[in-house]
Amino acid sequence: MFGLFGKKSHLKKEATFNYSKIQVDMHSHVLPGIDDGAQNPEQSVFLVKKMMEVGIKKIIATPHVMIDYYRNTPETINAALAVLKQELAKQQIDIVIEAAAEHYFDETFEERVDTGNLMLMGDNYVLFEFSFINKPLNTITVLQKMKDKGYTPILAHPERYPYISIDELKNLRSWGCNLQLNTISLTGYYGSQAKKTAEELVDNQMIDFISSDMHHPRHAEALKKALLTPYLEKLMVDYPLKNIMLA
Repeated sequence: MFGLFGKKSHLKKEATFNYSKIQVDMHSHVLPGIDDGAQNPEQSVFLVKKMMEVGIKKIIATPHVMIDYYRNTPETINAALAVLKQELAKQQIDIVIEAAAEHYFDETFEERVDTGNLMLMGDNYVLFEFSFINKPLNTITVLQKMKDKGYTPILAHPERYPYISIDELKNLRSWGCNLQLNTISLTGYYGSQAKKTAEELVDNQMIDFISSDMHHPRHAEALKKALLTPYLEKLMVDYPLKNIMLA
């Protein structure tokens, strides 16, 4: 218990900055009804408003693409984007919103890279995630293919994979893979180990992008709370984040 109080004492009482410096939140699940994020336009708008309140100027929604669970396609994703845009316009909410995808590194991912069947952000950025349990066997091969095809790979929330070491993540970066941190990891939202790894990644200047990975109101609360953490302040001051490149 005493340790818990000690950790809380490191938080500031109120935020002195917000996310306006990065402008772009490039990993979220705010499109309605197509994955485990917002389930309807009302929930989508709620989450978008919460992101705007903390300084986000542009949102790139990234629904899951997973062969076993969320078999999203460009058609389903763009249709959900159109629904959300229509609702935002109806409520006169002015924010830029685009769509890409969070591709799951499953047995179909390499084929998607081969065929170009990917939802990109910007001109060539590919956001993907690993299993939280098992390490993929062909990571470097697929990274090489992505680079050869002109894609820029971004690994989502590397701090959340308990089987990957900092040295292994350094190796992935040496192969041209960018790393995207979930800012709410810095609050301990995903547990102490993810928080520790997140802080170590920041200390080693290994983070390329930060984002909310917004799914629901609890994430919105944690996104705001993260502004009180010293490590997020470290990221927002004199740190070479690349979010602005997607503005």
